[in-house]
Amino acid sequence: MGLPSNSVTSAGDHGQRRDQKERRPLSSVEPAPFRDAVAAMNAAAVRPEIELGPIRPPQRLAPFSYALGAEVKHPDLEIVPERSEGDAFGRLILLYDPDGAEAWDGTLRLVAYVQADLDPSEAVDPLLPEVAWSWLVDALASRTELVTALGGTVTATTSVRYGDISGPPRAHQLELRASWTATTPDLGVHVEAFCEVLEHAAGLPPAGVTDLGSRSRA
Repeated sequence: MGLPSNSVTSAGDHGQRRDQKERRPLSSVEPAPFRDAVAAMNAAAVRPEIELGPIRPPQRLAPFSYALGAEVKHPDLEIVPERSEGDAFGRLILLYDPDGAEAWDGTLRLVAYVQADLDPSEAVDPLLPEVAWSWLVDALASRTELVTALGGTVTATTSVRYGDISGPPRAHQLELRASWTATTPDLGVHVEAFCEVLEHAAGLPPAGVTDLGSRSRA
């Protein structure tokens, strides 16, 4: 007796279905801790000089991820600081794994990257790495004690341009890369701490303080 036509499935059909299953997201429903963490990140209060918004997060580092991009913007003024604002940017990535990860010591991992231009005198300062790292440590400590497994690197680089290429002959940059684990989904304070590091890297004066080292725009 022949099988009903609707029960006949070719090997190709099996392969296609298996491939579709493998490509399916791990979960179509975002867990409540992840949703709460994302909402808290978007509710963070930051200075108006910092432009903050969502960017595409990495897709394969954790079951759930979210990311914010940040940039220090030039004020629309005729007077700008001697140390240029708008020369610093960064990103803060949230990774969430409901099962946790041994290296994380938790389920909510934050990964930060900050890049900023440096003055030549700053680039040769031997204390620069320690100072830059202290920006992050102090910014987190002043807002929350609920941080574990904090680690990262600080790098100062010098680029020298040769030949027919635009830009200054020499450029100096600071890069800070760090990651840490949050023990609660209240991540607004973590975003604010990250933005404080960006403020330091860009050379912004403290909030409410006028920068006396201003010059006329050329």
